[in-house]
Amino acid sequence: MHHSIDLTFTFAGILSLAIFTASYLLVMAEEFTHLRKSKPVILASGLIWAIIAIAYSGSPHAEVVEETFRHGLLEYAELAFFLLVAMTYIAALEERNVFKVLKVWLIKKNFSYRQLFWITGVIAFFMSPLADNLTTALVLCAVVMAVGASSPKFISIACINIVVAANAGGAFSPFGDITTLMVWQAGKVEFFTFFQLVVPSIVNYIIPAVVMSFFVEDDQPSLNVENTEIKYGGKIMILLGILTIITAVSFHNFFHLPPVLGMMTGLSYLLIYGYFIKQYDSTSTEKYDVLQNIAHIEWDTLLFFFGVIIAVSGLGMIGYLEMASEFMYTDLGATNANILVGILSAIVDNIPVMFAVLSMDPAMPISQWLLATLTAGVGGSMLSIGSAAGVALMGQAKGLYTFFGHLKWTPVIAIGYFASIYVHILMNF
Repeated sequence: MHHSIDLTFTFAGILSLAIFTASYLLVMAEEFTHLRKSKPVILASGLIWAIIAIAYSGSPHAEVVEETFRHGLLEYAELAFFLLVAMTYIAALEERNVFKVLKVWLIKKNFSYRQLFWITGVIAFFMSPLADNLTTALVLCAVVMAVGASSPKFISIACINIVVAANAGGAFSPFGDITTLMVWQAGKVEFFTFFQLVVPSIVNYIIPAVVMSFFVEDDQPSLNVENTEIKYGGKIMILLGILTIITAVSFHNFFHLPPVLGMMTGLSYLLIYGYFIKQYDSTSTEKYDVLQNIAHIEWDTLLFFFGVIIAVSGLGMIGYLEMASEFMYTDLGATNANILVGILSAIVDNIPVMFAVLSMDPAMPISQWLLATLTAGVGGSMLSIGSAAGVALMGQAKGLYTFFGHLKWTPVIAIGYFASIYVHILMNF
């Protein structure tokens, strides 16, 4: 994308940057203000594009504004519909008690705190590539909260472990983290090539987990828990979810169509199967409606991505991304720039950081794109606000898993971060 007017040092450009920064500070303060993060960024995205349109009006390049906006909108639409399907499946599985059964099973096994620390961490690492890091963290946090009711210290450290594990596990699969999904959808890295990140991701998780596990007591929590079972059709839904992932990968690999089309096709499996549940499920009193699940998905998250992607593409049109790209990828060099990407994503959320990198589109080999994917995926673990998983758990385990509780462990998590980069460079460069 070549914009025609450089607005970086004009009043319009500086005002747009200020609006974006202000909206982002409100996003970061969400924990204290309880203003949902989608609200300020949607406003910012509208204002930024209005400012650009005014700056371009009367110039011979006025039509470029609409074209560029549509380009950003298309990128958002692909991401949003992809996530819509994934979130609908997760909501449907949740409604059929699939995750509850996992939770009850873990609680009934009478594991000690330290065993649970490891089990929830390892499950988070392996569940995240399929069910995304946010869902994984929420499900396992519910287990930790139920088991550790009498030990707040355990809840705090186990939540940190889950966040690190879920982010690490999500980094090597396009279904595990939105940044990985963005890199895959942009065609920078092929689906199976992401698996080169498995070993660096394991290193990223294991180092902090081993250190933290020494601080977890080895007592037995005492619990009683009621039985529960998967509702009618839940097991088939799990299979349909896996089939949907296969469909999305196949559409991309064999038909060279965007993965989002495969995901939407997979949504139809669930919708059609929902019709059969409605006809044949004699166990529930009210009629099953699969579309009810769509009502329960995280709309705040989807709208937040809209605001961020549209706003960042506006800053790109003004010329700021080109400036940043010049500094990061030319002056610092790709490896340093990509390490910086992870550190930035701990502070400002990895979505805008990754979208900015994809918009800058630096010319770099696949090993560097993988490095950017790794750092954006796991860098957010360094702070509790750095990843969707961390932000969600602060809400779920209010007062028990906190920003400062996580911050105590940041140095150890950072060691894991740099170790995983080192391993990736050794193996894949």
